Amino acid sequence: MSLPDLLPLFDGAGIRGRMEPNQPLADLTWFRVGGPAQLLFSPADEADLAAFLKVLPAEVPVHVMGLGSNTLFRDGGVPGVVIRLSARGFGQVAEVGGMLVAGAALPDVKLARAAADASLAGLAFYRGIPGALGGALRMNAGAYGTETKDVLVSARAVDRAGEVHVLTNADFGFAYRHSSVPADFIFTEATFAAEPGDREAILAEMEGITNRREETQPVKSRTGGSTFKNPPGAKAWQLVDAAGCRGLVVGGAQMSELHANFMLNLGEATADDLERLGETVRGRVLETSGIALEWEIKRIGVPAGAAVPAFMGQGSAGGTA
Repeated sequence: MSLPDLLPLFDGAGIRGRMEPNQPLADLTWFRVGGPAQLLFSPADEADLAAFLKVLPAEVPVHVMGLGSNTLFRDGGVPGVVIRLSARGFGQVAEVGGMLVAGAALPDVKLARAAADASLAGLAFYRGIPGALGGALRMNAGAYGTETKDVLVSARAVDRAGEVHVLTNADFGFAYRHSSVPADFIFTEATFAAEPGDREAILAEMEGITNRREETQPVKSRTGGSTFKNPPGAKAWQLVDAAGCRGLVVGGAQMSELHANFMLNLGEATADDLERLGETVRGRVLETSGIALEWEIKRIGVPAGAAVPAFMGQGSAGGTA
């Protein structure tokens, strides 16, 4: 699928970042599926991002991706602009006054490692979170009893009009896997609180998290992390398991046998397969428990064919247990 070229919009605008029209996205995501972005933009730095957004017409949709860990791009592609912050422009991390200041493209695991190297405790939990810090800020990512809300001091963001904002922790309105920051804000940098600690003890904590993840999650598979949010008072994986969906297969997609809340691309899955699998699981969980699971994975773009119905009934997608 080829979408109209947006590059002429930026003639003479002096944009320094990389702009790629009709750029395939599948190789940039952990699922390895999906169609092209009408325009993929990697800004050089915060000022370049702001300049780009000031020129971009307001009616053109904008989506932001990090490392592609919890993102499902649909097969028909993504109309508008997909912004991917580069490691060069947004992947820095430094200790400043006993805190860590990091770019939004920094992988969560590298923040944990930087904290350990600086003998700063309290951030080791990021070792257990796939993705980059921008996504962690947006969804209040957490693991093993600690969440982003517990350690964030402040953050910088650029809005859809290209204006820069500085936000405090209180401005985020954090809740479980949620922040109330306007959807059009693109995070560029964040400052995290920490406390003095023993480097070897922090590294040991991180190793323990690594071992637990490898024992309980399909970390070496084509997956996207947790598929559904935990509903109040329950665990999503237990509901999926109780609905008989552990190992459920739809096309080339499967719910993991190891962890029932992880979807897998078995090798030849399409985005449609994965979304149909997820909606089939939601339908069966609703039928068996009365609980409507919410997607934790972001689904972006348009399908190549008919849209996948929500809460597909048992057997409607041709799945096999």
